[in-house]
Amino acid sequence: MATLPVYRWRLAPDGYATRRQLRARGLRPGGQDVAAQLERPRRRRPPLVAYLYRVDLALPVRPMTPARWAALDKANTARRICPQCRQDAGYVIPTSLGTCVPCAFPSTCSRSA
Repeated sequence: MATLPVYRWRLAPDGYATRRQLRARGLRPGGQDVAAQLERPRRRRPPLVAYLYRVDLALPVRPMTPARWAALDKANTARRICPQCRQDAGYVIPTSLGTCVPCAFPSTCSRSA
């Protein structure tokens, strides 16, 4: 197995980009393998690693279709519904609580209608 070229922080050559950098340009890796690796050294800890992809092999981001928008809206709505009282909380329910705040702390909160 071939090893990846490793570059130091801020010293990667032109033509390589991280996923976030590709996304900012409206691109995606498009199935290509990682082309290089970027390492940022840290004291007393292992280095931070970022994977780099070739910009010339990147593909444009797929556009959002009406069906994808509908699915995303449905998923976000489901995150707002309390599983205990079945009401829209008005905010995304924290996974740490699992329910809305009035259901999680009934003695301290009173739900107003």
